[in-house]
Amino acid sequence: MKRWIFTVLLLAAFVGVWQIVASLPGVDRLILASPLETARALGDDRSLLLDNAWVTLTEVLLGLAVAVVLGAAAAIGMHLVRPLRDAAYPLLVASQAIPVLVFAPLLVLAFDYGIGPKIAIVAIICFFPVTVNLLDGLRATDPELLKLMRSLGASRAQTLRKVELPACLPNLFSGLRIAATVSVIGAVFGEWAGAEDGLGRLVLLGSQQLETPRTYAGVVILTAMAVALFALVTLAERVAVPWNRQGGRTA
Repeated sequence: MKRWIFTVLLLAAFVGVWQIVASLPGVDRLILASPLETARALGDDRSLLLDNAWVTLTEVLLGLAVAVVLGAAAAIGMHLVRPLRDAAYPLLVASQAIPVLVFAPLLVLAFDYGIGPKIAIVAIICFFPVTVNLLDGLRATDPELLKLMRSLGASRAQTLRKVELPACLPNLFSGLRIAATVSVIGAVFGEWAGAEDGLGRLVLLGSQQLETPRTYAGVVILTAMAVALFALVTLAERVAVPWNRQGGRTA
């Protein structure tokens, strides 16, 4: 309860400072909208914002799903096949040096302005944290448990299914929390590269048309979306991996 109280107080302080700065005589309202103007835009443009938010949320959820499936397959493959890990891991790390703004327009040009390029961009951004965290979790399995499974005559598939995959779930959810946060950024970049709908496009058009309150309202919804996804992943972890939370409390 104390943590939530401090969070609310900190947020209220931030909004208060924002309102004070936006109300200063020398601040141009076309550059900085106040919290009151942003709240008014949230109400006046509610239908427009929600319609575009649904488009962005769809891109984010589908991109996350693709990243989880492909990331899990890649991590398990690299874990089981040592030569594959030695060859692919450096390439996986090097791929993070490529800015998303470089390949986002290329995907849009190749696959048009539909939802496909946005899903691909979100999946590409989320693939790395999911894969790396899951791989680290698989490699960090307790050696004593692996010895026990070998002594019981378990096959490699049985050891993976009954010991390694359950043990790596905390790492997987750590990667998912990171992916859930950056997925919204990926969707916005994809919509900036070229889109017909979405909050990213709406924010871009709002800034170009000097609709500053609407722009800030879109940013507020994008922030709330990222926080909500992070909270949902945390809640899913508590349900799926209850022993991790209990172990942390004991420690």
